[in-house]
Amino acid sequence: MDPLPLLQELIRCPSVTPADAGAMAVLERALAPLGFTCTRLRFGEIENLFARRGTAGPHLCFAGHTDVVPPGDLAGWTADPFGAEVRDGTVYGRGAVDMKGGIAAWIAAIASLPPDLPGSLSLLITGDEEGPATDGTVRVLEWMDANGQVPDCCIVGEPTSKAVLGDTIKIGRRGSMNVSITLHGVQGHSAYPQRADNPIHRLVRVLHTLTATPLDEGSEWFEATTLQVTSFDVNNPATNVIPPVARARLNIRFNDLHSSASLAARIRAVLEAEGARFELEVSCSGESFLTEPGPFVAALQSATRAAAGVEPALDTGGGTSDARFIARYCPVAELGAVGSTMHKADEATPVDELRALSRLYAAVIQALLRPVAT
Repeated sequence: MDPLPLLQELIRCPSVTPADAGAMAVLERALAPLGFTCTRLRFGEIENLFARRGTAGPHLCFAGHTDVVPPGDLAGWTADPFGAEVRDGTVYGRGAVDMKGGIAAWIAAIASLPPDLPGSLSLLITGDEEGPATDGTVRVLEWMDANGQVPDCCIVGEPTSKAVLGDTIKIGRRGSMNVSITLHGVQGHSAYPQRADNPIHRLVRVLHTLTATPLDEGSEWFEATTLQVTSFDVNNPATNVIPPVARARLNIRFNDLHSSASLAARIRAVLEAEGARFELEVSCSGESFLTEPGPFVAALQSATRAAAGVEPALDTGGGTSDARFIARYCPVAELGAVGSTMHKADEATPVDELRALSRLYAAVIQALLRPVAT
């Protein structure tokens, strides 16, 4: 099976998150003839799909998403973002890389293999990866757990490759948390600071304490934790008034030496030491996770090496993905296309690379359905 026509059909579904735009129906039509039982799962306004073929172990799942980010300024595109035009051997369109291309390549890989493979295969496809990620993979995993469908291992088809196909496999991700600080002072005239309490000065001291010293130098599999101040606001239109409140927002990408709770406790301690009234709000979109190298990762590396002809590096960099949710249930790794154009204008993937990704996925499926791989 050639993955190109399926990818084109998916691109032509303008499934800008949270819209489905017919994408799940396209996948059902592709999977049903391959022997998959498809279950549509709608949570809130999000369409999701779980499809499985077989009941025996090992159970290998592929996770992906059909929702895409908006195309942005159309002036930056030389092709229709939802036209799936093929030009000079490259297919253009939103989702070509992130990650409708990966889904099409995986399904084409299954179609190229004998139907009597050992074990069982499933797909967890969500329409909520680029959005809040509350009614997508998380909810489907809960449903899978309640219905005895938890896999032995999982591949997420995010575009992990950096320069050439197969050069990078992600076996973990840093955690990500957002922090909002509101620090109170006493408003007053800037000519009489002794009659006021400047919250800006206090918040600057707090932020200096938090940023002056690195939180760590990295760990065996993770780069160093980063804390970035992303906003500082006082909403003060006057030049001669000390404002009553100062606010800041932080984003922290943290490795396995920390948790969101430990980092929140550190920030709270710094604020308490400053001695001013404050409010602290913390939102964590995912803790760090790591799939320890072992039989699963080794089999994935071996299959990638054989099919792609490169030595895949194990990596934990970048932002977050839905793998952070899957890691709570089974070993998970991410492997996919070269991601150089994802989220950009003229997002595109070479057709030859798309077909090579399908061949790579076929090798991965065969390797991971051997019981030793689980």
